[in-house]
Amino acid sequence: MRCEYNDGLKVDYSDSLRVTMGNDVNVLVEHDYIPANIRQDLNTACDHNSCEELRKVAEAVTNTVGRHACFCDMDSHACDDWR
Repeated sequence: MRCEYNDGLKVDYSDSLRVTMGNDVNVLVEHDYIPANIRQDLNTACDHNSCEELRKVAEAVTNTVGRHACFCDMDSHACDDWR
């Protein structure tokens, strides 16, 4: 599920979670690194097709890990392009 908001925030959740907002926010969390409770909230937002719910989860994640973070397997090299 992908949602874009009027303030420039973009949230993309498929298997991994990507949250961006210009240069101010850049968070990537691969599937295996998403805590179960957050994954459940993300899946619920998708089940409800709710960008409002997805935004709340994304804000909770960025409030927890910071506005610039990347959590991935070193072998996947997903964080290589993260910046």
